[in-house]
Amino acid sequence: QVQLVESGGGLVQPGGSLRLSCAFSGNTFNLYAMGWYRQAPGKQRELVASIRSGGRTNYADSVKGRFTISRDNTKSTVYLQMNSLQPDDTAVYYCNAAEVTAYTYWGQGTQVTVSS
Repeated sequence: QVQLVESGGGLVQPGGSLRLSCAFSGNTFNLYAMGWYRQAPGKQRELVASIRSGGRTNYADSVKGRFTISRDNTKSTVYLQMNSLQPDDTAVYYCNAAEVTAYTYWGQGTQVTVSS
């Protein structure tokens, strides 16, 4: 069992920055990758960024160059640094963890609102 606890969401002005944190605990030995998804009202959940156990990262085209995903195993935390935020980035952001078996875990979600 893996538990994911997210924090860092909130309201930010366009062009601003925000850092999301996802603390993971439990049996993380078999985790293959972790990532951040987001879902806006009326839209499908989409992958924002992911990081594999070896450190390779992937980003959605819409956030590439603005968002950075990182993982600190010593702190058992995955981060999503979000810069140059735009109103279209407004969504509920979910932390995700995937095992090598493809079984996934989800955090509770944290609201990110980009508005003036």
